[in-house]
Amino acid sequence: DMNLSEKSLIHMKKWMINFTISSITNKWTKRIRKIDEIVTQILVYKKDLRFIKNINYHCDFILANDRFIKGLNKKFRKVNQPTDVLTFVSKLSMKNKKEDRHCDVVFSIETILNDAKKNNVNFYNHLTHLIIHSFLHINDFLHSNIKDYLIMKKTEVNILKKLGIANPY
Repeated sequence: DMNLSEKSLIHMKKWMINFTISSITNKWTKRIRKIDEIVTQILVYKKDLRFIKNINYHCDFILANDRFIKGLNKKFRKVNQPTDVLTFVSKLSMKNKKEDRHCDVVFSIETILNDAKKNNVNFYNHLTHLIIHSFLHINDFLHSNIKDYLIMKKTEVNILKKLGIANPY
């Protein structure tokens, strides 16, 4: 007979979601601990986010600026302007081994601060929304057509509600 903590440990082994947070600009430094808390709170809803059991996730959150993200946006999306967040996913599968997903999620401080101010929303609530949005992309959600956009939006709003954050749309 297993006690509860042993059951929890076994359950947690199925869900391997590792994340790191690094900053390439000092404009993020004082926010890193709070962002770590936000990511941890969001991951409580890993089922809603469609994380897949038996996949190893390795997510690197890169806290950057407009100049850095503009370079990535130009290189990978052919868009010569900054954006709030970019999500990159590599899926690695080897024979007889769990799939690994390596994810880089890059945020721009200036764009996120400007958007939060422009839309009159709390910076951390806006960032929470962007992190949820990125997690959904990591788990194959798209918004290239209206049907997919509405499914993704509904999922975001549902998780934000569970976190006590109002619908941003």
